Amino acid sequence: MIRWGIISTGTIARNFADVLNRMNGEGKAVLGGVASRDIEKAKAFAEGLNVPEYHGSYEALAVAPDIDAVYVATPNNLHFENVCLCLDAGKHVLCEKPFTINAAQARELYARAREKKLFLMDGLWIVHLPVLKKLKELLAEGIIGEVRHIRADYGFTTAGARKDRKFDSALGGGALLDIGVYNICFAHFVMDAMPTTIKSHLRINEYGTDDFGAVILEYPGIKSAVLTSSIGVTMPTEGVIYGTKGRIYLPNYQRAQSMTVYIDGSEAMEIKIPFDINGFEYQIREAGHCIENGMLTSSRLTEDFSVGVMQTLDDIRSQCCMRFSFEK
Repeated sequence: MIRWGIISTGTIARNFADVLNRMNGEGKAVLGGVASRDIEKAKAFAEGLNVPEYHGSYEALAVAPDIDAVYVATPNNLHFENVCLCLDAGKHVLCEKPFTINAAQARELYARAREKKLFLMDGLWIVHLPVLKKLKELLAEGIIGEVRHIRADYGFTTAGARKDRKFDSALGGGALLDIGVYNICFAHFVMDAMPTTIKSHLRINEYGTDDFGAVILEYPGIKSAVLTSSIGVTMPTEGVIYGTKGRIYLPNYQRAQSMTVYIDGSEAMEIKIPFDINGFEYQIREAGHCIENGMLTSSRLTEDFSVGVMQTLDDIRSQCCMRFSFEK
């Protein structure tokens, strides 16, 4: 039985706790504790979501003897130090996306986890979804021929305190790291490769972060992707994969439960695989499987893939001269 602790009490942390409760343990995973730097928030979270323990510091949860693994759901700028804290305390870690602020941090975390013989995984949960697993099987079978191009979009609007938080440079904010990372993950996952060429444009706002981004990626074998992300413009979170014999359309690739396959000269084929719960359960199961089998990384979401996504984010930010306020 893996006893999970959660660092943070925000929306994503609540989603994680909710799905663990609804998994009803599955005989393998249960909620063990939650931590916030505000003890009252931790207490309210624990009482509302049936968490056995709550702590008023991240350090207290990291050293709690009855916690086996920790889900880090703090703001982007804290991921590196929070993961280090948990690894140094002997805990396995699943860290919410973006995994870190940059690729150098990601490499250091994986090296530290290897040294301590602890499991570590990036929270790019979409790669574990059943529909995307099926998608990769169909592409491997050549159902739409050779993949040539991908299009992926993701955008939403927000206001008030949530907007301030999403764009806060001190927190590592902006559309690219918040949701553009999903576009990049999707493209790299489908192409099963890292890009050879990156061309990008980020529109920098008054916060010093990006509210719109357009990225063109070129991959080995005459393959490409066009990705658009925005906080301020609502866009369908859709993805399309174009091949030499047809295309596959996902109406919501980030929460994929269906896709439609269009083969040239044939009728469209819709494939539906609904979530068991809310989608987070698949990464929890993957983490649990790896931990129980003594694996330090996931074979589905590898260290190379995770670091590669962060490197692409680095390259885009470098091209567009976007630095966070805490970066030299």
